[in-house]
Amino acid sequence: MMNFDFELVLAGLVALFGVGYAIDVWLWKPARVAALAAATRSAGAALPMADQTKLLKENLFAEYSRSFFPVLALVLVLRSFFMEPYQIPSGSMLPTLTVGDFIVVNKFEYGIRLPVLGTKILDNNQPQVGDVMVFKYPVDPAVKFIKRVVGVPGDTLHYRDKVLYVNGEALSQTYIKDQTASTELYAELIGGVEHQIWRNKNAGVDWSVTIPEGKYFMMGDNRDGSNDSRYWGFVPEENITGKAIAVWLHWESFFSLPNFSTVGGIE
Repeated sequence: MMNFDFELVLAGLVALFGVGYAIDVWLWKPARVAALAAATRSAGAALPMADQTKLLKENLFAEYSRSFFPVLALVLVLRSFFMEPYQIPSGSMLPTLTVGDFIVVNKFEYGIRLPVLGTKILDNNQPQVGDVMVFKYPVDPAVKFIKRVVGVPGDTLHYRDKVLYVNGEALSQTYIKDQTASTELYAELIGGVEHQIWRNKNAGVDWSVTIPEGKYFMMGDNRDGSNDSRYWGFVPEENITGKAIAVWLHWESFFSLPNFSTVGGIE
């Protein structure tokens, strides 16, 4: 199954209609105006309005280009350089984010990038441990993932007994309650950010890793239910999309009503 790359399709439509808009402005519209002027001179008087409208009428491509290009170009600029909506597709970030949450992604927090290409053209902040970040899935860049940054370039991570150690220092975890018969809810402090995580009661797998330059290590808050860097590796810097900053809507499926039950900040 092929994944739908909305950004690529949007950029393609902007380019297509932009070409049509430019051709109309520089070629087709002057030709229409010239044809009207010639017909008016030939008639020796102003033509009836119906005839003028017919001579000035755009072809279908020019009409669509004039209508859609400004709108699509504005959407592309806003999505590429400022804010982008993103819907949570899975439970990997529970309990912080639930399936169906629509979040706002700050696209300029980590620098301005060209759409589709992802080339950074303006530096800003670097991702910090504790940030919730949206990025292109390294295995298939057409797919967007959202996870928490738990390691930045140069960090050494250890995972022992389901506790994460960053450069030798254990992250503070405080038991809150049993979430289900097999899942416990903990409060975790990472990079000065306190958030909640889910942990299964079964034994975990211990591991260690050192993060190379230009790479980031991502984990879901649903620690035993997340497809993250533990399984497919690091996130390259060029795959970064932006920082998740807020939930603005919850809409789980097409057959349910949207609501604002989870609206708020992201810890």
